[in-house]
Amino acid sequence: MGLRGAGTIKGMATRKVTLSLDSGALEFAERAAKAHGISVSSWLSKAARREAVRTGYTPQRAPVEPSAESDEAELTAAEKDLRAQG
Repeated sequence: MGLRGAGTIKGMATRKVTLSLDSGALEFAERAAKAHGISVSSWLSKAARREAVRTGYTPQRAPVEPSAESDEAELTAAEKDLRAQG
């Protein structure tokens, strides 16, 4: 799978990739996409998302940057000080 560029599909960020599919799978995808009135790319994207969810994939939260953690700690301390002052 190779990265070729970026774009959007209905407001979602996309990346151009090169995939290899067996001819039967591609034919199914083409027919299904046509039946739904969408592009093969959009249909495959939706199918991949559904399959990932079906098989138990859950998106990971982005790791919190250390600076963000210290900012949060500073904010909490400042709010505590303000409450103490009345």
